[in-house]
Amino acid sequence: MKGEGKMMFKSKMKWVGLIGLILSTFSLLVHIFLARFTEDGVSEYQSSVTIFSWRPIFENAEFSKTSPLYRRLWGPVRRLESLHPDASPRGYYADPSYRANGFIFVRIQGGFHEIRNSISDVVVVARLLNATLVIPEIQSTTSSKGISSQFKSFAYLYNEEQFMAALTKDINIVKTLPKNLKGARRKKKIPSFRVSYSASPYFYLHHVLPVLIKHSVVELVVSDGGCLQASLPPHLEEYQRLRCRVAFHALRFRQEVQELATRILRRLRAPGRPFIAFDPGMIRDALAYHGCAELFQDVHTELIQHKRAWMIKRRIVRGKLSINSMELRLNGTCPLMPEEVGILLRAYGYSWDMIIYVSGGEVFGGQRTLIPLHAMFANVVDRTSLSTAWELTRIYGREANLIDPKTPPSVEEEEKHESWKNVGPRPRPLPPPPARPKSYNIEGWWGWVAESDNEPESTVMELRTNAHKLLWEAIDYMVCVEADVFIPGFDRDGKGHPNFASLVMGHRLYQSASSKTYRPDRRKVVKLLEETRDHLYQANHTWVTSIRKHLRRSLLDGLTEASTKSKSLSFLSHPVPECSCLKYDPTESYVNASSPSHSQLQATLGAVHHCPAWMDSQIISRSKDKESEEDLDEDDSSSSGFFFRHNGSNHESGGGEINKEEAQLEDQEEESGEK
Repeated sequence: MKGEGKMMFKSKMKWVGLIGLILSTFSLLVHIFLARFTEDGVSEYQSSVTIFSWRPIFENAEFSKTSPLYRRLWGPVRRLESLHPDASPRGYYADPSYRANGFIFVRIQGGFHEIRNSISDVVVVARLLNATLVIPEIQSTTSSKGISSQFKSFAYLYNEEQFMAALTKDINIVKTLPKNLKGARRKKKIPSFRVSYSASPYFYLHHVLPVLIKHSVVELVVSDGGCLQASLPPHLEEYQRLRCRVAFHALRFRQEVQELATRILRRLRAPGRPFIAFDPGMIRDALAYHGCAELFQDVHTELIQHKRAWMIKRRIVRGKLSINSMELRLNGTCPLMPEEVGILLRAYGYSWDMIIYVSGGEVFGGQRTLIPLHAMFANVVDRTSLSTAWELTRIYGREANLIDPKTPPSVEEEEKHESWKNVGPRPRPLPPPPARPKSYNIEGWWGWVAESDNEPESTVMELRTNAHKLLWEAIDYMVCVEADVFIPGFDRDGKGHPNFASLVMGHRLYQSASSKTYRPDRRKVVKLLEETRDHLYQANHTWVTSIRKHLRRSLLDGLTEASTKSKSLSFLSHPVPECSCLKYDPTESYVNASSPSHSQLQATLGAVHHCPAWMDSQIISRSKDKESEEDLDEDDSSSSGFFFRHNGSNHESGGGEINKEEAQLEDQEEESGEK
């Protein structure tokens, strides 16, 4: 009897254990299911419990959006309110022919802004040659670079389906070459052209087209950030509008990137405040190309000079290796440092608790260069402080673990390394250890300087990081385009062409021309900064007024400069007047048609097309009180002591007040264009 009871007890325990195991397995499966199919909900929950590194700090909980000061800092540029996007064809525009001359296969090399420029150009070339375009291959996003196999080249960054659907009335697009041509390409039996940055339509019509017709396919290798000259003759103006349709409508980022950028924008706007987007434009290639090494210290200067020597050897740069960076800075050739941009914003009247979003896949010099900006503004953020590591990892897809093979150093290298460590005092900047390998981290520190002028070969991990940077810049691009205010630190890249910030400014000009986009003249800004270099943080009222006038005028004067300097190199950096139209409220047309501001706008932007009649019904009438804006006072006393974070006694000693006469003058300048 005892034995039977014992057996029964053991049997029951086994059943209990089995049921417990089944329940545990079921619970695990439920958790995996929820994690897989409710990622957005998890993300929103994470946001609600504030796990990000950014915790907003504001002086006042209330933020008035009706004050004259708000209008001056965040309001639209009134003389640009009548400018609207219009990239539709304006005359006869035939659908693409089903009998194309052949296929164009394109390989694109370069960074984010170069890829975006190049895609717009190749679409125009396909239309020009009546060719079928194969979805371009982005070289830095191929699977050989260590990225996820979930995405294939173009699809790593952009939405293929959206791209093809948006351009159905412009060109024929296919995802891959036909089988017979694909085999010929693998055997390298199709004709290939390495095209220059500013190839002319004549080159394509007289050199590429005959080869295309003969072989039914050509390959274009685009490595300079473009493959068609930015300025086209008047009879090809429709091709300029096609560029706009590609860049501003067809090129949409893939869904995961789009969703994360939207979440970051939502988190930026959650406090109910407007925000400023700032792109430093400080990348190593650009600094080396323009000779700005002496703006930095220690190993950073050495690294810039090393890159410049490499560029000189390859004839990318035709200047000297040793160059006076301070002279170039005074000429406006070098970027504005983050500290200088912070001073401009504080002088203009932006308070210490404004939100500033810093963009850029790389800020050379790392966080050290951003310390002064953090000291002036409490809410300086970037994509990493507004998203979790999990969210950023998710957009990369499933990637294999990479382990860089490391060979043990030779005895001779170890001896060199030991002798380097044991030598006595050395001059600054310190030379690197002879055997030190190339390394890089997100702070912007490069831990090597090669003994020769050759750049070391990139590891697979670095190639993967370069692909990730494209996704980071895609997020930054969306945020910068949607920002209430945008200000660039620099507008040129490592080849002297318009950079990421230039494309952002061009997109903002197209999409919402009246949004505040400062285009400071670096030469004038540096001159103003040098005038009071010893008293920057206790600047007088006259100097503050000069800064404010310059920034205000840069909203329009910068457009004139962009039309002459940037547009000739990149059409997308200044897509007006070809892709815009003027639209007025009929009740105010009799005033605006003959006003000085209207004539100045025409002079600034060129002959702008008047919007079609169907757009008139969508006009939103201007506020009735706008006529009396120039009589409003902007008593901006809160901006005194503008370089101090906290209020109190400091606010009484900064010399940053703006009086009634100045406020009226500023409004009159904006309204009538007087200088």
